[in-house]
Amino acid sequence: MSYTVDFREVSTVGLESSPVAAALAGLRANEARYFKNKYDHAFTVEPAGSAEETIDWVHRILKEERDIVISSRPLEATACQVENIRMAYVFYESGLSINVMYTVDDGGKRAVGFKLSDGMDVPEELSQFKFARQKSRLAGTIRGPYFVIKSDY
Repeated sequence: MSYTVDFREVSTVGLESSPVAAALAGLRANEARYFKNKYDHAFTVEPAGSAEETIDWVHRILKEERDIVISSRPLEATACQVENIRMAYVFYESGLSINVMYTVDDGGKRAVGFKLSDGMDVPEELSQFKFARQKSRLAGTIRGPYFVIKSDY
């Protein structure tokens, strides 16, 4: 069952099995606020079992671009297109969030971003990246790098 994320009343619905569920919920709410403010789009997630196509797309990009395989179990995912940008998010049990921003027009911006929930360690598979820090009222301290996608997906 899909869940529309409320950034005013942060909830751990769907994320309860994460050891950092409250921080991950804040991170998810932070993304929901961004989408509402920038695109007037309701950020709606689905359980991982209902979002296999989105998760497979994200995992394919990670594997083919950087040979990255995420060891944590995906809990939820979402995909949408806003303007000419295809967006996908996967939220993992460890507290990791991965997003893909993929401009559908040739020559547009295409990137993968990683965000770590407050309180989680850097996963081994992401240890080669340098992590920038950002403060968020909803998510506390968010750490994350990104990389540019070079191929077509």
